[in-house]
Amino acid sequence: MSTALALRQVTKRYGRGAKALDGMTFSIPTGAIAGFVGPNGAGKTTTFSVVCGFLSPDEGEVDVLGRGPFVAGEFKGQLGVLPQDAELPDRHTPVELLAHLGRLQGMARTEARREADRLVELVRLGDRRHARIATLSHGMRRRVAVASALCGSPPLVLLDEPLAGLDPAQAYSLRDNLASLRGEQTLVVSSHNLGEIERLCDWIVMVRDGRCLREGPVDEVTGAAAVSRWELGPGELALEPLRRALPDATIEREGSVLVVRSSGRDEGAPDAVAAAVMRCLVEAGVPLRGLSRGVGLERRFLDDE
Repeated sequence: MSTALALRQVTKRYGRGAKALDGMTFSIPTGAIAGFVGPNGAGKTTTFSVVCGFLSPDEGEVDVLGRGPFVAGEFKGQLGVLPQDAELPDRHTPVELLAHLGRLQGMARTEARREADRLVELVRLGDRRHARIATLSHGMRRRVAVASALCGSPPLVLLDEPLAGLDPAQAYSLRDNLASLRGEQTLVVSSHNLGEIERLCDWIVMVRDGRCLREGPVDEVTGAAAVSRWELGPGELALEPLRRALPDATIEREGSVLVVRSSGRDEGAPDAVAAAVMRCLVEAGVPLRGLSRGVGLERRFLDDE
């Protein structure tokens, strides 16, 4: 598995104050959509600034796309960035701005205009492509800013709160469009909306106090492969037959919820658990009202506080 972005023991201080980054170490695989999450002051913005070359680390190594630290002249068109508070030129239209960015990347005029048209459709702004940015709503401006970070299809894109300020329909649409880039580009998404992160991302980097606390696939971080919660309807369900069928699992009742915790080491464990539980429910005549897996990213985040 190749790596799109890696930090190794990166430290960054501001003046003589505390360390903003204190040995930050993580890696993100190529083609992943990675959630970069942590509380305010955890070092997320500083990390993005170091990766982009806006700040130089005091110690440690940064590896962008397997080519070492970012150097502007050598990474032309390779890294896209959406700052959290990106400002856009009000007097231009979305296609004018995006075509201009394409030209700065070395595209011919026709190619840059074609890329601008592709991007406004990607972020669902085709009907406002010729409207001045000054006339667009906050959510529309945010979508233009996201499009600017995706211009030229850079292999690595850093997005800081890309869904901030969007209404539910806009957020759903943009999340779906970003998900379509999975495997084609590596996206690193910083957000406090953990529900959106869990729905969009397949990789998680969880940080606090300038350090990485957890990293890995979403299912691994949330325990989705190891924990299942079955909401049961009325009826008596004996647990002993289920425990015999799943000897390596821990099985408990929490009111109307049956909780099954397996080792998670066997890739087939979730399927085996599902088959055994469903068989016992059918035999006992107990209806199933709902099923969820893992503890959820929000719960995992709070457990680490």
